[in-house]
Amino acid sequence: MAWPRAAIARFRVVASDRDLFANFERMRREMDELFGDVFGTGLGAGGRGSASRSAFTPAVDVYYVADPPRAVVRAELAGISASEIELEIRGRELIVAGLRRPAEADEERLYQQLEVQHGPFRRVIGLGADVDADAAKATYEDGMLTVELPIVAPAGSRTVPVRHADGES
Repeated sequence: MAWPRAAIARFRVVASDRDLFANFERMRREMDELFGDVFGTGLGAGGRGSASRSAFTPAVDVYYVADPPRAVVRAELAGISASEIELEIRGRELIVAGLRRPAEADEERLYQQLEVQHGPFRRVIGLGADVDADAAKATYEDGMLTVELPIVAPAGSRTVPVRHADGES
């Protein structure tokens, strides 16, 4: 079967467009390798940006459970002591802050790769509901912080009668 000329022409256009973008991506990778990831847009280990080697942003999951109604926030904080973690609740925000200390210096070590980020961190997590800050519970196990925040039932609605200035309703 012979291909129609129009189909061949369209194929060439698509192929050259793909090559153009592939070349840009290859060039970006080569520039990152040559100069390092100056702009923090590249993907480091685990698919996360590597904007800074001195600090990191922990990955979090946020989900809601119906019985009893609560928001659950799970944060990945491997290698951090529980005493280095601080939690604060402000309205509909949970703030997780702390410090991951660097490994102790060892004259015997010669690193090939150094990707585990350390330093202070602060993560503000927006919540989709009002929560009872006084009833929040947090546990830390195997590098995972789990914070359970009971959801506060919204205040009931009520009608407000509008009165005329002369006192009539």
